[in-house]
Amino acid sequence: MSYWESIFSDIGRVTGKVFSPHHITRASGGCIHDSHIIDDGERAFFVKIHPGNDDDLFQAEAEGLEAIRSANAIRVPRVITVGVTAQLSYLVLERLNLRPATVRSAAQLGELLACQHRVSASSFGWHRDNHIGATPQPNSNCREWSSFWRRYRLGHQLSLAQRNGASRNLVDLGEQLLERLDGFFAGYRPAVSLLHGDLWGGNWAVTTDGQPVVFDPAVYFGDREADLAMTELFGGFPADFYAAYRQAWPLETGYPARRALYNLYHVLNHLNLFGGGYQAQAERMLGELLAQTR
Repeated sequence: MSYWESIFSDIGRVTGKVFSPHHITRASGGCIHDSHIIDDGERAFFVKIHPGNDDDLFQAEAEGLEAIRSANAIRVPRVITVGVTAQLSYLVLERLNLRPATVRSAAQLGELLACQHRVSASSFGWHRDNHIGATPQPNSNCREWSSFWRRYRLGHQLSLAQRNGASRNLVDLGEQLLERLDGFFAGYRPAVSLLHGDLWGGNWAVTTDGQPVVFDPAVYFGDREADLAMTELFGGFPADFYAAYRQAWPLETGYPARRALYNLYHVLNHLNLFGGGYQAQAERMLGELLAQTR
């Protein structure tokens, strides 16, 4: 049995209806997994596949989607099934028909994200580790946000960067920043918020009936500003998104400095995933952040 036959069989099992697709079409976008749309003329599904028969990566993603869905705020694609074959792991999702964003949908996303961020917990972290892209993301529970960010976000990525051959300068700057990290949180105690965790422009869209939808999460409980910061990292979201979010839940003083601190995590992750020019960008950001702590 081919891996596609295994996936079709699994869909039939969980839905209670045999699935024999007429088309398998490669979907565009994404650089971590291969994605396809499969349809039988009546039903269609979105399938992500990854080499290797360990389903932990997709199981964590499925649990993250369910956590966001349970917040009753932003729509996410419904999880159909997660599984493995001898060759690969896979995640099958509801196939959503999407269209370009509008001013209204961007504002709706801002309002709904603020609503999602109101979902809280007793500590930062999550009930399990997951991934940011293909990079393992530790989520051990921690009462203090600065400690969580030092150990499980920046410290983790800096350790990976050192292991991957990053420059001595980057490692030294990173160690200095970790020592001075508490200075960015003086007088600031963030709420514990349910985060998407990887909220850049490629991870949201709008359904044909006008609902904002998010996908590809790296969920954990953290400072809501970390989600907002990432929306500004790769080109930004529409202005109406930010206006609606701030109307629903204004940001606190000091956000611009913390924004750079939070986005450093994602730049370091891109360095660890893709190398290249991200090292120079990370070193520049480290230098700028250290200059604010003198």
